[in-house]
Parts: sequence; structure tokens; C-alpha cells
Amino acid sequence: MLRQISLATVGLVLGGIISVIGTAAYFTNNPTLNLAGFFYGIPLLLGGLALKASELEPVPFTQPTTEEIITLREKQATPTQNQVRQDVTRYRYGQKVHLEESLSRLGLSPTDEERPILTGLREIAINGSYTLVLEFDSSLITLDTWQEKQDKLSKFFGPNLRAEVSQPTEGKIDVALITTPEVEKT
Repeated sequence: MLRQISLATVGLVLGGIISVIGTAAYFTNNPTLNLAGFFYGIPLLLGGLALKASELEPVPFTQPTTEEIITLREKQATPTQNQVRQDVTRYRYGQKVHLEESLSRLGLSPTDEERPILTGLREIAINGSYTLVLEFDSSLITLDTWQEKQDKLSKFFGPNLRAEVSQPTEGKIDVALITTPEVEKT
């Protein structure tokens, strides 16, 4: 729940409220509240503005995750799958896109204009294996380029999973991170 709260919004709201109280205290000749408002409110407000300028919103799930898939996730998901899911579904600061560094290391981000954008994710089962599907808008990087990187994707996000790349529609790429059978926990 807390992962879905924007720190920038919290800073803006609290900073705004405290600044308004400080300003009102100035006009009502209340120096204690006036100082508190200016010394705490304005920095909070400015901090909230700075965070808002560098805020990256969480990636939405494109389909609801069923109870069966949640149970499968608890049994089979690798630490990497859990980390990726948790990282992209929370607010991030100071990044242009989700998985920016990963895409760069994989050679899938030659320039800012060509960089694929993670637009959604979903959790499914493929042949009884938990699968985290990352949905990218990749209009400038072809399916062939993604497929050339498929083994590298498996090694990068591994161990105990394989990556499968598909193109559901033109300009869209799905990367399925599928747990391998030997990862199932008892």
C-alpha cells in the first residue's frame, strides 16, 4: 500500500499546508507558527516539487492477477522476478523509464529516443510455470533485435528462468520471464 503513495505528492501537500499556516501566522502576528511554517513548510514544498519533477509513476498491471497465479508466484517466483515486479509497480525517482539500467546493459537502449518503454505487466502461467510478462512499447527496436537478445535476457534475469520474446502487435514487445521447473519450492 505504501509503495503506491507518491513521496512528491506527500511533500507538496504537507509543505503547502505548513506554508499556508506559516503565512497566516505571519499576518496574525504569531511568530512561533510563522517560523515553523517558513522553516519547515517551504523546504518540504520545494522538496516535493523537486521529487515531482523527477517522478516515474508505477507501471500498471494490464490484467488482474488471479488467486491461482498468486499461489503459483509464492511457490515458484524467483527473487529476480519478485524484485522486478516490486520495482516497476512503485514510484521511482531520478529515472527516465523503468528498467533503464537493465535495458542499457542488455544493449536495448542505444539512445533515449529508441529506448523501449515498459507500459504494463501481467502475471500468468505457462505450462504450469509462473511467468512475469513485461509489456514494452518498442516501435524503434525491432522484434529481430529483441530475439537476438533472448539468451542474454535469460542470463541477465536468471538463474532459474528463461526469457521468451514475442510481438503481440506492431511496435509492442512482450518479454515473458518464465520460471524453470527446478525452481519450485516445497
